[in-house]
Amino acid sequence: MTLTSSVSSSVGTTLRWGATHGLMRAAIRRQVRAGNPDARLLLDPVMQADPFPHYEMLRASHPFAPGAFARLTVHHDVATAVLRSDDFGVTHPTEVVPAPAKAALALAGPPRNPGPIEPPSMLAVDAPDHLRYRKLVSRAFTAKRVAALRERTSAVAQELLDDMDRAAHDGAHGRGDLTVDLVERYASLLPVTVISEMLGVPTSMRDQFLAWGDGAATSLDMGLTRRAHASMERNLAALNDWMREHLRRLRREPGDDLLSNIVGQVDDDGAGLSEQELVSTALLVLAAGFETTVNLIGNGTSQLFAHPEQRERLAAEPDLWPTAVDEILRFDPPVERTARRAKVDTEIAGKPLAAGDLVVTVLAGANRDPQVFTDPATFDVGRANAKEHLAFSSGPHFCLGASLARMEGEVALRALFERHPRLAPAGPPRRRPTRILRGYAELPVRLEPAVTTVG
Repeated sequence: MTLTSSVSSSVGTTLRWGATHGLMRAAIRRQVRAGNPDARLLLDPVMQADPFPHYEMLRASHPFAPGAFARLTVHHDVATAVLRSDDFGVTHPTEVVPAPAKAALALAGPPRNPGPIEPPSMLAVDAPDHLRYRKLVSRAFTAKRVAALRERTSAVAQELLDDMDRAAHDGAHGRGDLTVDLVERYASLLPVTVISEMLGVPTSMRDQFLAWGDGAATSLDMGLTRRAHASMERNLAALNDWMREHLRRLRREPGDDLLSNIVGQVDDDGAGLSEQELVSTALLVLAAGFETTVNLIGNGTSQLFAHPEQRERLAAEPDLWPTAVDEILRFDPPVERTARRAKVDTEIAGKPLAAGDLVVTVLAGANRDPQVFTDPATFDVGRANAKEHLAFSSGPHFCLGASLARMEGEVALRALFERHPRLAPAGPPRRRPTRILRGYAELPVRLEPAVTTVG
């Protein structure tokens, strides 16, 4: 890169940050000073650690409550109606900023490495492009394919548990204190290994992907600091650069994997995907293949620590594990909220909305709606309708990998607690600093006494 292009890139990055995150951060602070509680949630780590009392306060307003910048809903029926309505579409940051900011974005030019909520990502486009991208990858996540992956996922779980036990024993040095970070050694590695094998991505890269993915995850949030935004962009650039080169390798030497299949496909009209469409689709499938499940495993472990009677019930009734995973997804979902923008003048629950209006569906709040779930603040691994949660969204953008995430969560958590029936916390956990994604960055656990002895 020449000096001139480097300077131009730096100026463009600064303009994009200022027009989106910088402007949004200043606006959030103004809303906090004005007393808006949802704006405070976006900045307050204490509220973020336990947002559910805030969601219950919002429940008093139906169908919508005032958010920091848009209407919010924590009602299951309203959220479902918005997510399934053809009158609403997805949105991305460049669509929600005021006119002066849009002018700055136009001056900055498009980002070289668009994130997961920027076109051409599936999360940021509607039909017909959304259907075109989704069709290319949907066959990898059919119930039949996921069922076929269960045996391999179980094998990966046992291999990782062996490695985790060995690391704990090696680190104890005879002290008998078998502690380990569950996120680092297990919760993150299982889903990234499985999705890497599915995509034909070298599993030797899994630690690097986790590091890049963790650094890029804040791209889903709003109001980032300049430093956080710069770090996010560096990680997105690294992911994009690696995937571009990997896809070029697959064009030369295709394998029997999803990405090789995508690279070789053309649409019905004979037009293949552009390079950036390929890169964005591949990266979204890769990241979504482990981001949600990492949080599911960590959140599930934490809830079973907090509810020992439910853990005992699972030990006595292991057939409840699939239901338990859905209850974890309902009770402490990996994704807190998602937004939709009205494409036309419309109406939801008797409330008129104009074209362009933004609605935030608080999935974590809808999952505790007492109109749908009896005693919603109670964690119940046998809950009959646990699967009615909205943790995977709903409508056209329902998570493609939902069945894979459910299977991996079930296999991972069951294998963990069967191997270590007296697994216990070994210190305070640390939450991820993200606002949209909810999970743990660190979850220290004590393994002893383990069922097996590692040689």
